[in-house]
Amino acid sequence: MGVPVMKIRNSLKSLRARHRDNQLVRRKGRVYIINKVQKRFKARQG
Repeated sequence: MGVPVMKIRNSLKSLRARHRDNQLVRRKGRVYIINKVQKRFKARQG
């Protein structure tokens, strides 16, 4: 299929709880959920 597309959500709290390895990070004034084990859980707040 290819590279997973990043989801853009207003609230990331529920997305963070979806997987054990999700991490909440701040980069350049934006808030991201990253997961190095399962890449499909990527998300950005917006």
